[in-house]
Amino acid sequence: MSLPKCPMCQSEYTYEDRGLLICPECGHEWSPEDSVQEEGLVVLDANGNQLQDGDTVTVIKDLKVKGASGAIKQGTKVKNIRLVEGDHNIDCKVDGFGAMKLKSEFVKKL
Repeated sequence: MSLPKCPMCQSEYTYEDRGLLICPECGHEWSPEDSVQEEGLVVLDANGNQLQDGDTVTVIKDLKVKGASGAIKQGTKVKNIRLVEGDHNIDCKVDGFGAMKLKSEFVKKL
């Protein structure tokens, strides 16, 4: 059985010690159960960075919102995102607009 790559730096030199997986390159430690959950849903931003629940992202272009009088402007910060399955794979609350879903291709990680 091969060990998973480090979720922080993608190093393949991980090892197991007392029930934790450890990366010797960046020092990140995580439990094997976490890596099983992470492998299930991988969401990348417009720059190819992997997003995780709780991240803060910035909108990279103006986004029209159905039913709203305005658009979400470029540069708008969206805090505490939640990743979900589907075409619109980010569930979040945008200031001035409320709860909505965004496509990850229109955001970048901060």
